[in-house]
Amino acid sequence: MTDPVFVAAVIAACVIASQWLVDKTPLRHAGVALLVIVVTAIVSNVGIIPTSGNPVYSGIFGYIAPLSIFWLLLGVNLRAVLKAGPQLLFLFLVGALGTALGVVVALQLLGDAPFGTQTPAMAGMFTATYIGGSANFNAIALHYEVMESGPLYAGAMAVDSGITAVWMAITIALPRWLGGRVGEAMADRGGEDPDREAVAPRDLAVLFMLGLGGAWASGVVSEPLGLPSMLILTVFALILAQVPAVARLRGAKAVGMFAVYVFLAAIGALCDVDALGSLGEVGGRIAILAITCVGFHGALTFAAARVFRLDPALAAVASQANIGGGTTALALARSLGRPDLVLPAVLVGSVGTALGTFVGFLVAAWLGA
Repeated sequence: MTDPVFVAAVIAACVIASQWLVDKTPLRHAGVALLVIVVTAIVSNVGIIPTSGNPVYSGIFGYIAPLSIFWLLLGVNLRAVLKAGPQLLFLFLVGALGTALGVVVALQLLGDAPFGTQTPAMAGMFTATYIGGSANFNAIALHYEVMESGPLYAGAMAVDSGITAVWMAITIALPRWLGGRVGEAMADRGGEDPDREAVAPRDLAVLFMLGLGGAWASGVVSEPLGLPSMLILTVFALILAQVPAVARLRGAKAVGMFAVYVFLAAIGALCDVDALGSLGEVGGRIAILAITCVGFHGALTFAAARVFRLDPALAAVASQANIGGGTTALALARSLGRPDLVLPAVLVGSVGTALGTFVGFLVAAWLGA
């Protein structure tokens, strides 16, 4: 079926199914982001929706994806971040430096242009995601149109998700091995959904007005400046996020995450299994890039904690804020029994959300994108 209305309905159903799998089955450890790609890829490859050439997909890439990043950035409170623990912030910045250096080292190991013309973009994507998370990953991919190479993007997303899960397990264990100050894991809050918000129609209207207006203005401003429109949109979002009236708006996180899942569903729909299987050696190169990047990042972060005699638990939470973002950093603080680190973890994670896109663009531009 190629009817755009039907395709859009199926994509929404795939998001619902992925969230249900996370809530109700052992697949919760995979995360909604990865499952949305997998579920929609299955649906498209069995022929329920097309694997390419539908206007719904181009609409998602052109409008929904930029808006998702804009809405999520509205939660970045730079004033509050400045009050976060200076030691945690220091280790986080060291980790960000380690991520960028790790990408450079990985490209040296892989040789010239391991991903062809998309090499600078791939380097920028992994730099961005391992400084702040998937929103940054998507921002770089969107600007450089990596999603048009559906299997390459899907492979990168799958590797990224897998490495993030493994690193979560490592950062839970390392503080205990290294003698960090840890306690008992904090009790779960009965399955409370951190993205659930009570939203009024007025809030949604304002969010859409700001998002659509920001997207239009970023296109107008970026052309004469010769800068990526996504970068300008990021700046607009960060400025607006510091306005108290905007910060009080409800629904930005919920709407932003839904838009992210719709974007990822479109990526999954474009993932032709036969084409993905043809990645072959390229898939191995993606894994080398991610593993080297995270390994270098982790070594530098924990080495800095040791040199400056800082708690390894701080290094673990700061590292997770880089690799997985504020949400996984919060989960790690809870797992380590460190309620004092929960709020700083979220706030420092928001630094990554703000910083990752900028550094990712710098790396990609430095490599010639």
